[in-house]
Formats: sequence, structure tokens, C-alpha cells
Amino acid sequence: MLEAKNIHKTYNSGSKALAVLKGVNLVINTAEFAAVIGPSGAGKSTLLHILGGLDDPTQGEVLLEGKNIYQLNDTLLARVRNEKIGFVFQFYHLLPEFTVLENVMMPALIGRRPPASGRRPAEERAMELLNEVGLGERVRHFPNQLSGGEQQRTAIARALINKPDFLLCDEPTGNLDSKTGSGIIGLIRKLNLENKMTVIMVTHNVEISETADKVFHLNDGLLVS
Repeated sequence: MLEAKNIHKTYNSGSKALAVLKGVNLVINTAEFAAVIGPSGAGKSTLLHILGGLDDPTQGEVLLEGKNIYQLNDTLLARVRNEKIGFVFQFYHLLPEFTVLENVMMPALIGRRPPASGRRPAEERAMELLNEVGLGERVRHFPNQLSGGEQQRTAIARALINKPDFLLCDEPTGNLDSKTGSGIIGLIRKLNLENKMTVIMVTHNVEISETADKVFHLNDGLLVS
């Protein structure tokens, strides 16, 4: 389970303060698919980054399986991000000098922990995932040789390499046409159901809410379910 308690985020610029999040509270249960809906600039990405340990809140707590991740030191928080959380972004963030297979393997090689510690287990796990997302024939290609949809599926496989309990998705279809985007959402939902993995997706696309178990609307810095 993931729980956010009274999350505030304020950005200061000189004498001005911009309050983006103003006391966000949410609970997302194990294996749920939750969507956070709101217009561009509403603070959805900021919220997701805080939930995933990428950006400190100004105030509040994020409880991951009952533990406040912002009470962990930097080393332990990095381990949580590597082992417990997978991230999928609008911009795929694939490393251009590495092949599809190498990009997917990277988090496992960095973490050096089960289920894919060591190069050979990491490669086997990456191949399994790439086959699952339909890219088994593209493993030796480089990112610039892939379509946008293929790059996003590569990013999804990379996010799953360490078998995370939570998958956080930030506008994963934002750079894709509607047909390809629907395929990506279908793939994420399939993985959510088959692996009983908790998914949190932020998006401005209200159609995605039709597939979610729980929907939150971000309005004026607060969430309304």
C-alpha cells in the first residue's frame, strides 16, 4: 500500500512562493490501478515524483508499505527507488549509446540484487520482459531505430526489470498517437492485473480513467477522488 499524508510542495522564487500542492492525501492499495487526472501544469508530475522519492515534499509524509520514505537516508531511499518502484515517463529517457537489451538491463546491473543480479541473470530477465512487451526481435537495435511506441515499451520493460511492487507512470502516452497510446495503456493494465503490481498514472487524458480502479482529480493543489 502507498499512502500520502498532507503533502505540500511550494517553490520559492525570490520573494514569491508558488504553492503547487496544498495538502494532498491519498491511499492506494496493493494491486490497484490508480489514475491522477488534471490539466497540464496542475502539479501531477510533482506529486508523482514525491510519491516515488524523486523530489522532497515541503511538508508531509509518503508511506510505502507503512514506512515514511522521507525518513530514510539517501542510500536507503535510492535502494527503495531501485528495488520497489519502477518509473515510466513521457520522455523515454533511453540511453542512445546502448541497445534495447542493454537499456532494459541497466537498473538490474546497477542494483546488483535479485531477481536479476549479475549480467547473465539480468540479460535473461531483460529478454523475458522484451518478449512480453513484443520487442523480442528488436533487442539489438538502438533507441533511434525504434518508433515512439517501441521506445515506450522498452522503457516499460526497463521499469519492470527488478520486479517492482509499484509502477509510477508520468504521462506515458503524451508523445504517442491515440492508437499507439491505447496499446501502451492496455499493456500497463495487463501487467498490473497479471503481476498484481500497484500502478499510479498521472495524465491529462480523461479517457484513461475508464480503465482505472481508482481516479483522483487534482484541483487547486488538492486531490478529489
